[in-house]
Amino acid sequence: MNKFLNPITDWVSTKRGMWITIIAWIVLAVVLTFGPSLNDYKVANFQSLPDDAQSIIADQKLKEYFPDDQGTPGILVFHNAEGDVDLTAVQDILAGITDAKIEGIDSIVDISQLSPPALEGFYSEDNTTMIIPMTLEAGLGSADFAEINDEASEIGSDIAADFDNMEFYITGPAGIAGDTVKLFEEADFVLLIATVLIILVLLIVIYRSPLLAIIPLLATAIVYQVVNQILAFMGKGGLELTSQTTSIMSILLFAAVIDYSLFVFSRYREELNHYESKYEAMKYAMRATGEPVFFAGGTVLAAMLVLFFADFRDYANFAPIFGTAVFVIMIASITLVPALFTLFGRKAFWPKVPKYGDAKNVKHGIWGPVAKFVVNKPVLSGGLVAILMIISALNVVNLEFEFDTVKSFPDDMPSRVGYEIVEEKFEKGEIAPSTLLVVSDEPISEEAAAALSEQLTAYDEIASARLSGQTENGEAVKYNLALSINPYTTEALDFVENLRDDSAALLEEAGIDGETHFGGITPKLVDERNVNNSDIYKIVALETILILVLLFVLTRSWKMPFYMMATILFSYVSALGLGIFLIDVLFGFDAISTRVPVYAFIFLVALGIDYNIILVSRFMEERKTRKVKDALEVAIRNTGGVISSAGIILAATFAALTTMPIADLFVFGFMVSIGILIDTFLVRGMLLPALILFFEKDK
Repeated sequence: MNKFLNPITDWVSTKRGMWITIIAWIVLAVVLTFGPSLNDYKVANFQSLPDDAQSIIADQKLKEYFPDDQGTPGILVFHNAEGDVDLTAVQDILAGITDAKIEGIDSIVDISQLSPPALEGFYSEDNTTMIIPMTLEAGLGSADFAEINDEASEIGSDIAADFDNMEFYITGPAGIAGDTVKLFEEADFVLLIATVLIILVLLIVIYRSPLLAIIPLLATAIVYQVVNQILAFMGKGGLELTSQTTSIMSILLFAAVIDYSLFVFSRYREELNHYESKYEAMKYAMRATGEPVFFAGGTVLAAMLVLFFADFRDYANFAPIFGTAVFVIMIASITLVPALFTLFGRKAFWPKVPKYGDAKNVKHGIWGPVAKFVVNKPVLSGGLVAILMIISALNVVNLEFEFDTVKSFPDDMPSRVGYEIVEEKFEKGEIAPSTLLVVSDEPISEEAAAALSEQLTAYDEIASARLSGQTENGEAVKYNLALSINPYTTEALDFVENLRDDSAALLEEAGIDGETHFGGITPKLVDERNVNNSDIYKIVALETILILVLLFVLTRSWKMPFYMMATILFSYVSALGLGIFLIDVLFGFDAISTRVPVYAFIFLVALGIDYNIILVSRFMEERKTRKVKDALEVAIRNTGGVISSAGIILAATFAALTTMPIADLFVFGFMVSIGILIDTFLVRGMLLPALILFFEKDK
């Protein structure tokens, strides 16, 4: 690897190479700015499930047999917390929205044409709430939903203000999707500002040098612009980009560039004590750190590319987006980053300027005594860490999943408020009803269709099974299924999965020779759970094998990669267990999204292995001239400061996700932060060195 890297980093470290590199990166960032905008190609209606998922096949079948019924449903909620809902107010609001002829609204039930008995089905039992179905046109995205909802909500709220205690909300899939878009648009800017401020403050506090804070951020800004514009071109070419993916990508980018910058300037500062010329100092600094930094980036890139093998399209979509970001970061880490530090030279470290010839006076702070303690008491230090991590890892048995995505949104989000009103006042399944499609090779009689409906409603978990459509030839019928339990709960998912498995027997009892297809929110969640469970094992296995292979190449050892990887996996399980406990105690989350453990694994393993590589690379460098114990002490002492600083900043960077108003990202950011701190101080500082002393023998 050094044969490839050394000519590049040696040239970048020259005066001519430094200037050409910096100018080239700036020109590239500026030129790409004139290309497409990333925001123009973000999709809102992203399909998470693979095409062969049962619920996706059901959607396709429904479009085939009932092409006119494929718009996105929404629920208009009218509520009076003090008494009966005013029918006149409801009619006025509906008339106002209808008269506005809002583009994108396909239909709203016209209650003025309904008889009083028919109207009763739209009221809650206590008459405080009324819900009216709305359908938006097929083919719209969530961004369109947001515009439609805003216009309809403004009209409805203005009219509702003329009536006492009248509240109006839009919820259901259309309302929730529209609010989600607005949440991310507002939160992305806050996330970016919070990330920059956190990094800036921490760099200044830790290193007490303004330029050491500004230089990495300058490199990050240039890389961020280049990556964003490349992704915009990829979006223009057809790559699906989502707000959640790009938000996490920005955190990854900031974290990785800052991390690699710290590794470079830490060694650069060391070499400035040995070389008077700032160019020579960077040349030898990069000869020492170029390979481990580039290799660390390579392991992150490999980890991201593994996601191509995932069936869940949210994960697979990460691969090209994160892979592109990491690839650019890798190039920047051996070109732009060293060039910028070379440009500023010793001035970058002001006021603590490293002086030529002062190598013996370099202090290592707390890591000097820690290194001596770890190498002299490896059983004690490593054993205590292992015990603590085992205790926290055992809490993984308390892991529970949450499937109700609306509950992850802010309490005051209009669609969530409306959702919770419907949940309280109506059958819980009315929030997100499922659809059952029955297809036969011969006409389905009214008697058979009615018999199937009776069989379905015989289940305690089904509140109603209304026949809602039949094709002209009678060979396909569909039912609207409203559950009596919350359609987002694990109980509902288990029931629908069992119902889907038992559907053949139900058809046989009803005298129907055909096949069933279940569509809607709950069947999709069933498929998401199954696909996600399968992907967890696949991603863990593939990523572990791939990183092991890369570590074999780096260390040229058969033993070391195994305990390097073992500590990473152990650290992940420990972080997950501790994170589950803390988010419950501190924030009241007793369950998490199925995506969080996978996201956490991807980032904790990919980024955690970086610190292993930095420590082990320095150990291997020192091992050429020292005994195992002495080499390890030097490695811990010299990398401890930069790894701990990088870990604190990396953890704080991911903690910036806690500014997001979406619980999934909040929990993910918090858990990754916990895992990084465990990695940084316990695994890298004590557990891994103890294992190295145990397994590596002096020759």
